Amino acid sequence: MTAQLIDGIALSKQLRTEVAQRAAALRAQGIAPGLAVLLVGENPASQVYVRNKVKACEDSGVHSLLERHPATLTEAELLARIDALNNDPTIHGILVQLPLPAHIDAQKVIEAISPAKDVDGFHVASAGALMVGQPGFWPCTPYGCMKMLESIGYDLRGKHAVVIGRSNIVGKPMALMLLQKNATVTICHSATPDLKAMTLLADVVVAAVGKQNVLTADMVKPGAVVIDVGMNRNEDGKLCGDVDFEGVRQVAGYITPVPGGVGPMTITMLLVNTLEAAERSLT
Repeated sequence: MTAQLIDGIALSKQLRTEVAQRAAALRAQGIAPGLAVLLVGENPASQVYVRNKVKACEDSGVHSLLERHPATLTEAELLARIDALNNDPTIHGILVQLPLPAHIDAQKVIEAISPAKDVDGFHVASAGALMVGQPGFWPCTPYGCMKMLESIGYDLRGKHAVVIGRSNIVGKPMALMLLQKNATVTICHSATPDLKAMTLLADVVVAAVGKQNVLTADMVKPGAVVIDVGMNRNEDGKLCGDVDFEGVRQVAGYITPVPGGVGPMTITMLLVNTLEAAERSLT
């Protein structure tokens, strides 16, 4: 058996076409969907991420406001800027690129963003809405993973899903989203004594720890769906995920590649959330 690829690039293009259509419909009503992106400091990876987000906005008909601030920006200055954007009717989504300089409390900054504009889905109000099944903004990476499962017509009801990783950005919200679709969910992490015993029981495995080869072929049940959220560099400097791709693809039923899998979906779901925020502003 060789696993079928879940192509994040192709799915992302499809969803971005829908975003562009929704953006055009809003503009016809006099609303230009707007996303503000705040970058503090000179982190090279952050600069690449921000550039990709701004380009995705431009390509999809979403207005983007990119603000670059020096690493010396104070926490008070950043909070004041967020407050101004909260009150700007032309901005529907606010994203503060992480990590922030050490002198700025990232959680305080996230909580300063209006929940109505929290398109990253990191605010405690967004987390609470996900927890209780109320409307809110889902964090973009796990939201993208759910869209990938949806794209292959996978019915999660009664399936056993194992999430490797417990971060607030991916692991925990991923588990809650799978639970909403009636999967039985196990969360594994660094203190799990026998990871292999858990993953061998899984119909779906989501690997999200940032560690190369955390999931190998002998840990996967034949025919399982494997979603690789990891983003690492191997010994040759090539981009790779958390999953031993070549080995696992011989056992799994479906697998996401790295690159070209979850990565493009994360930015796409940011656009989807921004459109959703703009549409909600009409009600």
